[in-house]
Amino acid sequence: MQEILEALAQLRETPWYGLGPWQQHVDAGLADVTEAEIGRRIWARDGSLWSADAGEMTSIENRLGWLDLPTSMRVDVPRLEAFFVEVEVAGLERAVLLGMGGSSLAAETMAQTLDVAPNHLPLTVLDSTDPAQVQRAAGQGPLERTLFIVASKSGTTAEVDALYRYFRERLAAEAKPQAADEHAPEAAHRRDWRQQFVAITDPGTPLEKLARAEGFRAIYLNPPDIGGRFSALSLFGLVPAALVGVDLERLLARARDMALACRATVPPAENPGIVLGVVMGECARHGRDKLTLLTSPELSAFGPWAEQLIAESTGKHGVGIVPIADEPLLDPASYRDDRLFVYLRLAGADNSALDAHCAALVQAGHPVVALPLQGVYDLGGEFYRWEFATAVAGQRLGINPFDQPNVEAAKEHARRTLERYAKERALPEEPPALMDGDMRLYGPNMDTSHAATYLGEFLSQAGEHDYVAVMAYIDRTDAHEASLQALRSAIAARTRLATTIGFGPRYLHSTGQLHKGGPNTGLFLLITQDDAVDLEVPDAGYTFGVMKQAQALGDLDALRDAKRRVVRVHIQGDVAAGLDALRAAVETALA
Repeated sequence: MQEILEALAQLRETPWYGLGPWQQHVDAGLADVTEAEIGRRIWARDGSLWSADAGEMTSIENRLGWLDLPTSMRVDVPRLEAFFVEVEVAGLERAVLLGMGGSSLAAETMAQTLDVAPNHLPLTVLDSTDPAQVQRAAGQGPLERTLFIVASKSGTTAEVDALYRYFRERLAAEAKPQAADEHAPEAAHRRDWRQQFVAITDPGTPLEKLARAEGFRAIYLNPPDIGGRFSALSLFGLVPAALVGVDLERLLARARDMALACRATVPPAENPGIVLGVVMGECARHGRDKLTLLTSPELSAFGPWAEQLIAESTGKHGVGIVPIADEPLLDPASYRDDRLFVYLRLAGADNSALDAHCAALVQAGHPVVALPLQGVYDLGGEFYRWEFATAVAGQRLGINPFDQPNVEAAKEHARRTLERYAKERALPEEPPALMDGDMRLYGPNMDTSHAATYLGEFLSQAGEHDYVAVMAYIDRTDAHEASLQALRSAIAARTRLATTIGFGPRYLHSTGQLHKGGPNTGLFLLITQDDAVDLEVPDAGYTFGVMKQAQALGDLDALRDAKRRVVRVHIQGDVAAGLDALRAAVETALA
């Protein structure tokens, strides 16, 4: 163990691999990709690496623009830095990003990891239809001094459209002169609320047309050959990063270093993107499909970004890698034999506990990879490494990592539910299988009136290599996240199963594809609530609370259509108390 600790402490630029018996599978995989010339073919945009279908090959080849971003985005750095100056001169003091999934997660990761530079704008990422979360984002600063970034690759994202309409109405109402002062001299100089909006989208989308018609302050058109989850180093990531004061040249320089290390002429065994991708793919193919991310504390925000990249790229056609982020540490003996651990280790951080944990994991027979970062700006290189690796892992798993065939299912169910609501002014609701206090449980009928017994029966279905996903359509606060982590810990400690948590509808744009399209090894606990406050979505005929509930019910239906094991728990009244009651029921069930 001491030898492992010393190796981790001496990490500088080269990753450390403690793969044990899985090294032979990785070596065989590297031999395969060497023979297949995978490095050369990725850079040649050869879609046949991932599919033999001509149409799908063309689609893939039109999704590889991310390969060039570390170099091509350098030309945009001056105008992005100038845009911040323009915003500063306009007196805008904070930024709110309205975006989902790949349109927001990289920006959130950079803002939390690289911090806000002096005299720059703090960034709030709003990727929810929860009315309390929307209300809180609106109240965190004066709206008249807020810049809103409307980000959507397709330009049709339902959540983004609803959020834009809400803030558009709020700003327009506040800027409109009142009858008593409409003739006052200052009325002529009232601010133009349209100048508080910026759009990031692909060329030709409805969002671009809207932004031009409305007269947004700026419109950023992203290269269309980049999928959302591969867009960290594109305008979707760099526009908000510039506003918070990220040194874009430095970030892109780190990404260029990684791109150079992954270039076509580098032998696969020395190519950091290929090696990590082969490790991911081969471990998953041989039963280690729960990729568990461990990070130095300063890098914790990397987890949600990597979670989306891996889950949405690999979880389809009954296969996939299940990313596990932010899971509380367990004793090494408490993990089942389905884990691969990847440790992002930041030099200079307090890594003693994680170093010891990783050493113990290796001794217990678990495969571990440690990736060294010399500083937080190495995040640019990690974005690139993991995108490259995920593309390689997709090839090893025999799937197309650039599509998301099951994402639309939950959206379509939600659309139909909202259409029904428009006619009936009520959401469809099935009878609960059980009522216990303020909890209503929806799922298979069981002969019990106690939530603990019901949940115990549900969780008892778990197989040896299953996992439990907790998906909560509630306000994403620190307190609620702590409660969900406590629930997760109770499940993990008592079952030894891998666990994930996600807030809805945010997770629909992340792990949702894996849940429906990946291996049928998940047990899904979907949590909904009665909203204490609600807000109208302008010109929609429904509220944010109704929209959120429709999304939850839509995902429930989509999971059932995919023959997944799922229970919905609806909390009436106080959410914090309800989460405590749910955790207590789980602890009783698993005692």
